[in-house]
Amino acid sequence: MASAELQGKYQKLAQEYSKLRAQNQVLKKGVVDEQANSAALKEQLKMKDQSLRKLQQEMDSLTFRNLQLAKRVELLQDELALSEPRGKKNKKSGESSSQLSQEQKSVFDEDLQKKIEENERLHIQFFEADEQHKHVEAELRSRLATLETEAAQHQAVVDGLTRKYMETIEKLQNDKAKLEVKSQTLEKEAKECRLRTEECQLQLKNLHEDLSGRLEESLSIINEKVPFNDTKYSQYNALNVPLHNRRHQLKMRDIAGQALAFVQDLVTALLNFHTYTEQRIQIFPVDSAIDTISPLNQKFSQYLHENASYVRPLEEGMLHLFESITEDTVTVLETTVKLKTFSEHLTSYICFLRKILPYQLKSLEEECESSLCTSALRARNLELSQDMKKMTAVFEKLQTYIALLALPSTEPDGLLRTNYSSVLTNVGAALHGFHDVMKDISKHYSQKATIEHELPTATQKLVTTNDCILSSVVALTNGAGKIASFFSNNLDYFIASLSYGPKAASGFISPLSAECMLQYKKKAATYMKSLRKPLLESVPYEEALANRRILLSSTESREGLAQQIGTLTRSSDSEVPDVESREDLIKNHYMARIVELTSQLQLADSKSVHFYAECRALSKRLALAEKSKEALTEEMKLASQNISRLQDELTTTKRSYEDQLSMMSDHLCSMNETLSKQREEIDTLKMSSKGNSKKNKSR
Repeated sequence: MASAELQGKYQKLAQEYSKLRAQNQVLKKGVVDEQANSAALKEQLKMKDQSLRKLQQEMDSLTFRNLQLAKRVELLQDELALSEPRGKKNKKSGESSSQLSQEQKSVFDEDLQKKIEENERLHIQFFEADEQHKHVEAELRSRLATLETEAAQHQAVVDGLTRKYMETIEKLQNDKAKLEVKSQTLEKEAKECRLRTEECQLQLKNLHEDLSGRLEESLSIINEKVPFNDTKYSQYNALNVPLHNRRHQLKMRDIAGQALAFVQDLVTALLNFHTYTEQRIQIFPVDSAIDTISPLNQKFSQYLHENASYVRPLEEGMLHLFESITEDTVTVLETTVKLKTFSEHLTSYICFLRKILPYQLKSLEEECESSLCTSALRARNLELSQDMKKMTAVFEKLQTYIALLALPSTEPDGLLRTNYSSVLTNVGAALHGFHDVMKDISKHYSQKATIEHELPTATQKLVTTNDCILSSVVALTNGAGKIASFFSNNLDYFIASLSYGPKAASGFISPLSAECMLQYKKKAATYMKSLRKPLLESVPYEEALANRRILLSSTESREGLAQQIGTLTRSSDSEVPDVESREDLIKNHYMARIVELTSQLQLADSKSVHFYAECRALSKRLALAEKSKEALTEEMKLASQNISRLQDELTTTKRSYEDQLSMMSDHLCSMNETLSKQREEIDTLKMSSKGNSKKNKSR
């Protein structure tokens, strides 16, 4: 559970870390974009500054020219004012002077007109430059507002990320504290486990020394006392009686009983199938009660009538095989002699199937040639003919493998022991193939029966017979599926039970050796029974001493028993009981006491067996717990490594985020400073432009 929680926490941390990395990439992209925008704005400001400087220079030059022109106009006006009284005084002087002053005036007027036009043109340019400056200023202000909003949004995102980052740091610190506590507890448990392992290793060492000493002693005894080792040669070892496994024999008999029940169901279904097929031939496509059936169907019906003589022996052979498996025998392939009989009966049934198969196919062809047969019914008949061929082939395949399994009990050289498992596997595959074929037959025959029932000439007798055949086919399908699944479920046990035999050998050498082994087993059983004869009525010395102590210490109990025997005799019908009745009472009392003690002894035995099984289960659970503990310690090591790695990554990411945040804050400060400078420059330019415009207007 701890490892699962740690794994979940690590996954959550990894997800949050991936989210933070994605947000970091977005922030980096935003910072780069802002840097690019600030650089572009700086370039634009530089261009605007240059244009403003040019305009300022032009304004300065224009103002200087205006001043010059104004001074010149003043000089001309002064000269005019001086020339007018002189003209009045010297009207009479001559026409030449008047003409000269008129020409100068015309020249001055033209020059003044040009200057006025140039001044108007400059005013227009200044007005256009002022409008363009206002437009650029408005654009820059709007851009500045958008940048401020974006900077505020970025700042909010940065604040949220920092807050989330601090929350994750606090959570990780809490998890770290919990994990440290868990690691401390696990370290304590690991220390205890190390102490236990040291103790176990010490015990193992002592046991090893003890067992090695016992082994040397037993080897010396074997070398000195045992004159003949019959396990060295497989021919002699095959004659040894194996350890009797009563559980194995009971389970094998149970499995054989289940197989007998399945075979009985299959035999019943096969008998019904062949019998109802014979009845169907008598009524379709020609009813024998009305008309004569074809010679082919007559012969086919005659053969089908003999089906019981071939099908019934299968059940008898399986019954004999089941009866041969008892608690006292040793059941392996070398000892199952009755399997050969079952194989022979199956062979005779295969011969019966081969004999009726051509007639069955020809009968289906005859149905197809009938005028009552439709195209759909003809297709179903062709499918059924293919299914009947497959059914015969599957039975032949099954008989081949069962005959191979029967060889070790009659001809040991016919099948090697290494091929037993493959033959059993092929038997299971053949049974599954038989089930598949029967499913196809059931499906196709149900379709055929449905089509035939829709025919206008279909009689009630035909409908009933088809239903009976279909029910027998369904029973065959179910029986085949049950026996196939039963064999597949017990296949591992069949393969494992082949090793049941003499020790240190590959098995029984021949059926003769297996038969000799069974004879030796019977002799050994009779010998053990002869040894278990009842002992003479004598009490062992130790038991006599114990009874003497009990008798000496239980005088009161004897007196109590004597008092009970007075009470019993008084309650009886006779006033003075004889010696025999008193002995019967004592005998009954002691028999009841013995029965009570035996029941208590049996109860104590059952409790001891239960406690022994419980102790074994607890030892197994302890071993599993130690294994799981080792696995948890390994997971804890990996978890601590992952925690340290994640802490390092968090520290690095924290530093990187802090650096990025400081860089962004510095960049935002620099942007704010540049924007404030730009605002001041714009305000100064605006003020200077307004002052120049006012001066020009006043001029």
